[in-house]
Amino acid sequence: MTKVVVIGIEGEKGLWVVDLDARSVEPLETPKSGGLKTVADLRATGVSVIKGADVALVVKSAAAASSGHYEG
Repeated sequence: MTKVVVIGIEGEKGLWVVDLDARSVEPLETPKSGGLKTVADLRATGVSVIKGADVALVVKSAAAASSGHYEG
């Protein structure tokens, strides 16, 4: 199973590619066509698109996440 996710943070421009196996995070070039362009276009209007993930949270820091802190 591939462990790569595309994420975007509400209020921030751009998308990110996270490769869990490689432990890397890279900015995704703006999609020009295809499904990811559709996702980016929807996101620009305020729509959240979720597929293949069952948890996604934004926390203040890695330390906060590691200690179990989440302000929801």
